[in-house]
Amino acid sequence: MAVVLVVDDEPKIRHLVGSYLERDGHTVLLASSGAAALELSVGADLMILDLGLPDRAGLDVARQVRENLDMPIIILTARAGEADRIAGLRLGADDYVGKPFSPGELVARVAAVLRRSAPEGPAGGARSFGEGILRIDDQRREVCVDGHPVAMTRSEFDLLSALAARPGRVWSRRELAIRIRGERDGGAEERAIDAHVKNLRRKLDDPPAAARLVLTVTGVGYKLGVPCDD
Repeated sequence: MAVVLVVDDEPKIRHLVGSYLERDGHTVLLASSGAAALELSVGADLMILDLGLPDRAGLDVARQVRENLDMPIIILTARAGEADRIAGLRLGADDYVGKPFSPGELVARVAAVLRRSAPEGPAGGARSFGEGILRIDDQRREVCVDGHPVAMTRSEFDLLSALAARPGRVWSRRELAIRIRGERDGGAEERAIDAHVKNLRRKLDDPPAAARLVLTVTGVGYKLGVPCDD
């Protein structure tokens, strides 16, 4: 399941789409403006973007996201004209849904876009890292280190899965807090990331011969220290 950012200035639409996505198992982030969308985009796997935002053009938001992130974008808007469709698709939008729309169909389109954009991997959603030292199965929410199963809390698993989504990429505490909990405020939630990392390291380092997998980048945040196995 993915972290989906829903960007729309209409509260009813945001919460309607969000509730359908959550029912389908996704984690949902909500934004009512372009500025909020850009802030939250660092923690998302896919963006559903309305073009009619109050502070800036939706196409400008899509353009800026495309310049900085490799993230699928589904445009959701009342502007269903051919010119708007062409402009959105030229920016690299992965799909275009006009209002009024079916929430169920939109969720199906999200699933289709995520399937198309997902990297190739072993069947069943399992990923292997560091020549088999670490194995993560997102569908079963299971982790093995050096062949040993490791029990984790929901937050610990979500944190590890976020780091493993882009091995070697440095994640700030704020980005991780947004990704695993959808929190926009700093403070306690960001500080909790340090506690989750501490617990995660203790569990990952328990099995014999397991190297430290979660690395600290001083002054920035954390990263997964082993590459994904091809």
